[in-house]
Amino acid sequence: MTATVPSQDSTAPWESTAPPVNPTQLARPAFLMNAPFSYTAEVANNAWMEALADADRIPDHRKAMTQFFELYNYIAAEALVTVLPTPRPTGLQDLVFTANLGLVLDHYRDRNTVVISNYTSEPRKAETPVGVNFFRAMGYETYVAPSRFEGEAEIKHLYGNVYVGGYGQRSDREAYEWMERTFDMKVVKLAMTDPHLYHLDCSVFPVTAEKTLVCTEMYEEDEIAELEKHTEIIDVSAEDCYSGICNSVRLHNVLLNSSHIHDLKAGTEDYRMELAKNRKLEDIASGLAFEVSYFNLAEYHKAGALLSCMVMHLNRLSYAFQLV
Repeated sequence: MTATVPSQDSTAPWESTAPPVNPTQLARPAFLMNAPFSYTAEVANNAWMEALADADRIPDHRKAMTQFFELYNYIAAEALVTVLPTPRPTGLQDLVFTANLGLVLDHYRDRNTVVISNYTSEPRKAETPVGVNFFRAMGYETYVAPSRFEGEAEIKHLYGNVYVGGYGQRSDREAYEWMERTFDMKVVKLAMTDPHLYHLDCSVFPVTAEKTLVCTEMYEEDEIAELEKHTEIIDVSAEDCYSGICNSVRLHNVLLNSSHIHDLKAGTEDYRMELAKNRKLEDIASGLAFEVSYFNLAEYHKAGALLSCMVMHLNRLSYAFQLV
């Protein structure tokens, strides 16, 4: 890309008197979602999908759209939700999972800079030009990562210019080193090793600017020690991560999470695990003065996806809410 890297300034977006030119500059939370017009689970491109028979991966499109709207309507009541158009002809089976599309750099106070993903997954490679064209049309300074990188699902903003990024399965360490050099940012790097927790959002969730849910058993001691220099860690188990405790999104004082517990039969192992995850998240939320809202996204489980996969932050003002 030939665009000049913009400089930072100290003006917070909600303090600016200039009119916003894009959703990121709004003085309220803004997110990007995509309606599931092109959603399929045809190509099994993760461990969860590979464990399902082909017939079990076929989504019910009516239910998928209904579940999308339940999440969309809830978020849109409190935030701007921009809907990413679905190009035709398509074949973009995973475009609905916008968290993988890229990363809007929150520490850049021009609030106009986005890094678009360079996908590992073959069915997703065609999403890169979709992201580039969309964000350029919106007026963003748009870059494509020079090595493998799968977006916000792999890198989480902590505060200031400090981020935490996962590498090893879907993203490369070199992508974060390039970001550090190019955009004056610090990325704490965590090696991803579990094939079922293949993106960072499966095992790391910043719940506030000071506290982060982390599955510490998934990472080396030196990695955890480096992360602890920048955030207070709330440890969560691998079992809870398999059930999606970290695949959450914060909206003001509410934690949004996927749960299909009412579809499960009481007494089964799946029910026990889902119930345990929900109780753990509720305990954490209560201790931090949050509420929890659950959404049944079972049709998206067929693609190995959970709630955080479906939402890309266009800014981080959902974290600006002052808790009691």
